Amino acid sequence: QLQLEESGGGLVQTGGSLRLSCAASGLSLDGYTIGWFRQGPGKEREGVSAIGTRDSWMSYGASVKGRATISRDNSKMTVFLEMNSLTPEDTAVYYCAAGPGSFNTPIQTMMKESWYDVWGQGTQVTVSS
Repeated sequence: QLQLEESGGGLVQTGGSLRLSCAASGLSLDGYTIGWFRQGPGKEREGVSAIGTRDSWMSYGASVKGRATISRDNSKMTVFLEMNSLTPEDTAVYYCAAGPGSFNTPIQTMMKESWYDVWGQGTQVTVSS
């Protein structure tokens, strides 16, 4: 059974950067689409980024485009999310999730929460002003 655990969150100053990790256990990440989502205080959960099977595609939400990079290290069973130029608007609990890999499903579909069925517990990121 696949399990995911996020790490790398913490307190960051405005303008800073961080790297979040999503470590898998139980099963290999091969064949899975991995997504990052976040939920800020009083906000709905939103898609931040996702990476397709065999790194066939990467996608980013509008709020982080140009500031985020998603990558995968299958040998370490880990997916990373690097973000820079952080602002207080990036303050949120960040979750990673795993869903089916697909080569013929629209990426927009695979950026939605409903695509994913295995979730981590989340890691808190707080950006101070």
